[in-house]
Amino acid sequence: MEDMAELMRTIGAAARAAAAELAFTPSEHKEAALTAAAEAVWTRRDEIIAANVLDMAYGAEKGLSPAMLDRLKLDEGRIGAIVEGLRAIAAQPDPVGRVLAEWDRPTGLHIQRVATPLGVVGVIYESRPNVTADAGALCLKAGNAVILRGGSESFHSSAAIHACMVEGLRAAGLPEAAIQLIPTRDRAAVSAMLQAVEFIDVIVPRGGKGLVGLVQKEARVPVFAHLEGICHIYADRDADIDKARRVLLNAKTRRTGICGSAECLLMDWAFWTDHGDVLIQDLLAAGVEVRAEGALSRIPGTVPAKPDDFGREFLDMIIAVRLVDGVDGAIEHIRRYGSQHTESILTENDATAAKFFQRLDSAILMRNVSTQFADGGEFGMGAEIGIATGKMHARGPVGAEQLTSFKYLVTGDGICRA
Repeated sequence: MEDMAELMRTIGAAARAAAAELAFTPSEHKEAALTAAAEAVWTRRDEIIAANVLDMAYGAEKGLSPAMLDRLKLDEGRIGAIVEGLRAIAAQPDPVGRVLAEWDRPTGLHIQRVATPLGVVGVIYESRPNVTADAGALCLKAGNAVILRGGSESFHSSAAIHACMVEGLRAAGLPEAAIQLIPTRDRAAVSAMLQAVEFIDVIVPRGGKGLVGLVQKEARVPVFAHLEGICHIYADRDADIDKARRVLLNAKTRRTGICGSAECLLMDWAFWTDHGDVLIQDLLAAGVEVRAEGALSRIPGTVPAKPDDFGREFLDMIIAVRLVDGVDGAIEHIRRYGSQHTESILTENDATAAKFFQRLDSAILMRNVSTQFADGGEFGMGAEIGIATGKMHARGPVGAEQLTSFKYLVTGDGICRA
C-alpha cells in the first residue's frame, strides 16, 4: 500500500501540473490532440484488437457473463465508433471560458460567471475499454487532467487505447500527463485514488453497484455517482401498440449489458385488458427470460418473479414484469425500486406523459423512446463519462460541459465599498 501511495503521489503531482497548463490551453490545441488521437486509434486498430483478445480470454477465465463479455469486446466496428466519438468531441465548442451569466450592479460592478475546468478528474471504471478514450477526451476538452483506473479485465485494451491518446497529446504539444492510466491491476490503486485529496478534485465511478458503493463509502474526494441503471418502461392504457412493441424490444434486447437497458416492464391493467400478453410474447420470442408477477406469471413461458427481481439490474436477457394501476401505480413503483437513472412512458396521452415527467425525479425521463438512448453520444455530447444519478453538479450524461465549474470575474473603475 505504501508503494501504491507513492505511485499515486507521482501520478497525482504530474496530473496537477498538467491541469494548470490545460486551464489556459487554446481550443485549437485540444482539438488537434483529439484529432491526432482518433487517427492513432484507427491506425493502430489491429494492435488494439490483439490486446482485446487477451482481455477477452482473461474475462472468460474469470467467468464473466455473456453480457459483460459483450461490454468488454472490441472489433473494428466498435473501434470505428471510438474514433467517431473522439472526432465528435474534438469538433465540439470549447466549454471553457463560456460566459454563463452576466450582469451589472448599481455600485458599478460588472459581474460575469465564467466556465472553468474542474482540475484533475479521477475515473474508475469496469469492463468497457472505450471509456479510456471517452473519459480522456471529455476531460481534455474541458481543460482537465484525468487519471484513469480501468477494470482488471480490460487491462490490455485500455493500455493500447491510452497509448493512442498519449500520441495525440504529444502531436499537439500538450503535456502527456494530461491523460494518465494507472499501470497496475492492483485493487489498492482504487483506495489510493479515493484518498488522494491533494491531487484529485472529483472521482467518477463507472461500473456496477459494488464498485459505486465502495467509492461512495471510502472516498474522501467528491464523487459524481454513476449508479445502477434500473431502467423502467411503462406501457400506459393510451399507448400505441405498434410503437410499444418496437420500443420495448429495442430497450431490452439491443444491448443488454449497458446501463440504459430496460430491466422492468410495468403495464397498466387497462393496457393488458385491451392488448393481452402481446408485449410478453414478443419478449419471449426474442429469447428474454420474463420474470412475471401475479396474473402475468400464469402466461406460459414466464418465470414467477421473486421480490428482489424488482429493483434489480440484470444486465442480461432477463426482465421483470408487473401490472400497475395506471400512471400513479407506475410512479409509485419507480419511486420505490428505481435508481433515478432512466424511465420511459409509452403513451399517446399528453396529460399522462406530463404527469410522469413532473412527478418522477430520475436523471432522464422519456416518452415513446427506447431507454437505450440514455447515452451521451445520442444526446449530442460525442461521448460520456457516465450517467450521473446524483443531484449535485452533474446529472444525466456527463459530457465535457458537465466537467466544468465556474468562477466570477468582477470589473469596475476604481470602485470602493461604502
